[in-house]
Amino acid sequence: MTALPNHDPLSDWGLPGWIYGSERFFREEQDKVFRPSWQIVCHLNDIPRAGDFHTFDFVGESLVVVRGKDGGARAFANVCRHRGARLLDGPTGRCGRIVCPYHAWTYDLEGRLIGVPMQGDYPALDMAKEGLARLDTEIWRGFVFVRLEGDGPSVADMMAPYEHEVAHYRFEDLQPFGRVTLRPRDVNWKNISDNYSDGLHIPIAHPGLTRLFGKGYGVEAQTYVDKMWGQLIDEPSNNPSERLYQHILPDVPYLPGDRKRLWTYFKLWPNFAFDIYPDQVDFMQFIPVSATRTMIREIAYALPDDRREMKAARYLNWRINRQVNAEDTELVARVQQGMASRTFTAGPLATSEVSLRSFGRKLRALIPESRLPRPPEGW
Repeated sequence: MTALPNHDPLSDWGLPGWIYGSERFFREEQDKVFRPSWQIVCHLNDIPRAGDFHTFDFVGESLVVVRGKDGGARAFANVCRHRGARLLDGPTGRCGRIVCPYHAWTYDLEGRLIGVPMQGDYPALDMAKEGLARLDTEIWRGFVFVRLEGDGPSVADMMAPYEHEVAHYRFEDLQPFGRVTLRPRDVNWKNISDNYSDGLHIPIAHPGLTRLFGKGYGVEAQTYVDKMWGQLIDEPSNNPSERLYQHILPDVPYLPGDRKRLWTYFKLWPNFAFDIYPDQVDFMQFIPVSATRTMIREIAYALPDDRREMKAARYLNWRINRQVNAEDTELVARVQQGMASRTFTAGPLATSEVSLRSFGRKLRALIPESRLPRPPEGW
């Protein structure tokens, strides 16, 4: 990943509208933003046994994370080394070994090629060199991340400014709570990312969050991670689900007092986030499909807790955030439509829009064309 400058002469301006709909710019992003970036795939507790796997499709690549017999989690291209066939199907599964459905080339759980029918008929075959293509893998607090290429900062490095906060939540012990859901959106991935870190729209467009947090919603930005947060206020909401959540949320003994009723959001560069609540933890990922289409991938995790109050709080959390997501879906669609107008170039940013400033600085450093108010000739 390219080193990022400390100064951006366009820091007072948002990104130009044309890059939210240009397929040519989208191709640049795939090479310069996404292939060198870490992507969250699953948690180790999603693949607890040898042979458990999670597949992940991203920027034209099919990837798979497999739990090995030695307990390690490894990421590979989900591609046979013979004729390029996709190996494992479905989002999740379990296998004793990986067998290609085309010609039965067989790999062990560590990616080694261990079986080839008619092996002696391949003059150029070197079994030791034709194992599955291995991808960079990082385990951060139990979550499994994969990177296609590059050598930028680790997830641990990116999250270092907030490590002391995350440490309270016992991420390593989290268990999947529900399943991975995929929500398609006909908008550019950057619009979803921008909206996630935007604090100015909270009191205007999210009345529920305003009832829960009052005027206490905060936003700040580090180099590779944004933090947003809100402390639940004591004044009962006039919304039944919100009021009941405020009342019923039980004590979480492993959290310090100032975090027992705190909602915190961390968005990591470039396209995924952790929503951290006292009752559960979600990850949300904005997977780019095209210049104007994004798949939102998400799943919740929680620590085992059989208390009725906790079960109710988790359900109410889902109800509250379902409404927030519906509000954001409409807002982002409005922005996507407006950015397609030739009358829109780039809007001025407030000094408080620290996350949008940080995001723009990184994107301009990686793709200089994003400094231009209009697409360059030939784009």
